[in-house]
Amino acid sequence: MNKGLIGKLLPHVIALAVFLIVTVIFCKPVLDGNTLSQHDIIGWKGGAQNAFEYKEKTGHFPLWNPNLFSGMPNYQVVMEGKSVLPNLTAIFSLGLPKPMNFFMLACICFYILCIALRVNPVISILGSLAFAFSTYNPIIIGVGHESKMFAIGYMPLLLAGMIFTFEKKYWLGLAVATIGAYSEIAVNHPQINFYFVIIALAVGIAYAVKWIMEKQWKHLLISAAIVIFAAIMGVAGSAISLLTSSEYAKATMRGGKTVEIKGDSVKAVKTTGLDTSYALRWSLGKAETFVVMMPEAFGGSSQKTLSENSKVVDKLTEKGIPEGQASQIAQSLPKYWGGMSDPSETTSGPPYVGATICILALIGFVVVKSPLRWGLLAATVLGILIAWGKYLPGFNTLLFNNVPLMNKFRAPSMTMVITELTLPVMAIVALQYILFRKNSQQVLQAEFKTILYAVAGLFALLILVWMMQDYSAPIDDYLLANFRQQAGNDEIGRTILSGMKADRKAMFGGQLLRAMGFALVIIGLLWFYMKNRIKAAVITVALTVVSTIDLLVIDKEYLNAEQHYVSEVGKEDFSKIKDGSGRVVADLKPAFDKIKQDQAINFRVYNPLLGYSDSRTSYFVQSITGYHPAKLRIYQDIIERYLSENPSEQVINMLNARYKIVQDPQTGQLVPIYNPNAFGAVWLVRHVTVAKDNIEELQFLGKSNLKDSAIVSADCAGKFTQPQPDSATIKLTSFAPDTLVYSFNSTQPQFAVFSEIYYPYGWNAYLDGKKVDYCKTNYVLRGMPVPAGQHIITFIFEPESYKRGNQIAYITSFIIWIVVIGGLFMHWRTTRQKSRKNA
Repeated sequence: MNKGLIGKLLPHVIALAVFLIVTVIFCKPVLDGNTLSQHDIIGWKGGAQNAFEYKEKTGHFPLWNPNLFSGMPNYQVVMEGKSVLPNLTAIFSLGLPKPMNFFMLACICFYILCIALRVNPVISILGSLAFAFSTYNPIIIGVGHESKMFAIGYMPLLLAGMIFTFEKKYWLGLAVATIGAYSEIAVNHPQINFYFVIIALAVGIAYAVKWIMEKQWKHLLISAAIVIFAAIMGVAGSAISLLTSSEYAKATMRGGKTVEIKGDSVKAVKTTGLDTSYALRWSLGKAETFVVMMPEAFGGSSQKTLSENSKVVDKLTEKGIPEGQASQIAQSLPKYWGGMSDPSETTSGPPYVGATICILALIGFVVVKSPLRWGLLAATVLGILIAWGKYLPGFNTLLFNNVPLMNKFRAPSMTMVITELTLPVMAIVALQYILFRKNSQQVLQAEFKTILYAVAGLFALLILVWMMQDYSAPIDDYLLANFRQQAGNDEIGRTILSGMKADRKAMFGGQLLRAMGFALVIIGLLWFYMKNRIKAAVITVALTVVSTIDLLVIDKEYLNAEQHYVSEVGKEDFSKIKDGSGRVVADLKPAFDKIKQDQAINFRVYNPLLGYSDSRTSYFVQSITGYHPAKLRIYQDIIERYLSENPSEQVINMLNARYKIVQDPQTGQLVPIYNPNAFGAVWLVRHVTVAKDNIEELQFLGKSNLKDSAIVSADCAGKFTQPQPDSATIKLTSFAPDTLVYSFNSTQPQFAVFSEIYYPYGWNAYLDGKKVDYCKTNYVLRGMPVPAGQHIITFIFEPESYKRGNQIAYITSFIIWIVVIGGLFMHWRTTRQKSRKNA
């Protein structure tokens, strides 16, 4: 092999080896035969199990999922489409097992970005590891937010395509941007996609301003055309998920609501997205922003508690409380005191990027001269402001009400994924600028005072924050009220809060000193380099080692063998109910085994023991509960109004809950109780009322005999006649998730109510093979007038969005292949021709 080629490839091979070694070390439990136990993935598996069983029998996934919330589109749980593209995620992650694949994917994509930025390979390794192992990543992997992690991992690949294009490597930019855009969108996490758009716009505008000032109109137009084309390919290649999700969102909590429910009261409202109060929950406190470089400044995560060495112990013992009791109290108190410490909110950990990376990024922001700096700075600032959410209400409410899509997303703190990318990029650009430029030592000497002033200014600000904070937290009022109730006065509660505030101040101060230590190391290394006493490569290797070890140590607190890995995750786990310590307290399997002996063609199970956000019941049987981050709006309204506090038997019967899971008071075992009052899969009513509005429609369910009466939405007025008395019959004769067949016989016209969830985007009704209209009935179900005679009624779920999206995505997959292969070939050819000319 050509020695020159080996020399070019060797640094990249070494980089891959380093990524692999670090990933294997961090994910060692996988090598011991363990697997991740991820809450959200377990929840997803519970809802998806029936779809996989159906595919095993038929060869394809159903489009409707009957096991979750009485029924919802299955393409929001699991789906497949036609494509000629390979499994790109497996390729970019080198086929490694979970969770190694997440980290390798992020490392490789960031490394490609470093190549686009023409950064030294050793610096590239530093940045890639910092990006991949930013603490937010192992946190979300641990809880099972896999699509989010994939979307984060692909962000630098798409940015790399943009940078190649901006640097006039048009063919390479076209190929990388196209495959990056497709991969980024295809993993189906619109919120992360939206946040990347913020980065892309900021960087793109910064470069565009430079080109406009230099009158580089041709380059501006070519670059814009390539980036827009790549975006179009990404959107078209993911049309199947985008079209179905966009359609589904209209009918969910994220599509707004028309009623507001408080207890038995229902009033009319009109919103087009999430409620502002709900969307701005999980906001980052303003001072909490510094956890990007001081991970434990606000206590880390909601799961952590104070130690026996807490200041609370000292304060309580001064009040005469025995030390042992004081220690127990302290260890029951939350350590986390940031913006999400309200009892209704939690956080799994800080978005720590690394003290080394943050300080290097700060240096880059003040010394690097390029449009990239301004784009990254703008994106960073905007990301932080949005992350403050409810703590910066005017700004964020303005965005929420006016920026497209903003009102579809919740958890503003998630925008810190922007800094997770922008800060490592700025850090590596800074190192390249001050260590590997021509005359870099002279450049550093000229900029050294500026660097000192910037770093000193940062720590001066941190010291002021440390001195001026009052160290209160959103949870404090709750804690005070709780201890007041126990003790009958505020004295003990205020003593405890005083100790907690002392702990918090010490916590913040300790992290401040820790960050200062990293700053001194960086400044010291740069000073030695400036004085020509140490080589640039040595500094880079040292910083890589320091940064990586720092991140891995913190990461291990949030993704470790003791808490997140198990030796085996199998079907039986879904039947086990565990307490907070993980001890199995009940087994659902015997109850489900008994239920499955029922030969009825179709029915549901109500399991109130697990609440309305658990899919273990859905794993085994059709359930009126489940787990999904975006429930249908009408079903959420039913839960809030009739199922959450005092469950309505009529509504439960209407949903065809043939069994209810209860705990036997004598044996403690979970047993199924047969419900003889369940209405069945379909029934005929004697009277139908037309609702004047959604409020009347919803409230009707609590005031009427739903077995005999039904209410339909106003748009069904005039489309039916009142049913006539007759010995009519109707029954379900065939059931599949997305096809239901009923037989009907009557000498008079009737009105049938089907115990199936109303979803207007795809469910079509046929009477003897002819398509007919049906009505939204009883707020959440389907109803249909049926003429006299013998008829076959068929409901088929055949959403046009799925068909159209599948066709578009399939055609686009061919185009993406052509563009990527053609772009890479043309780049190789162009580069070769230039080399020959220069030879």
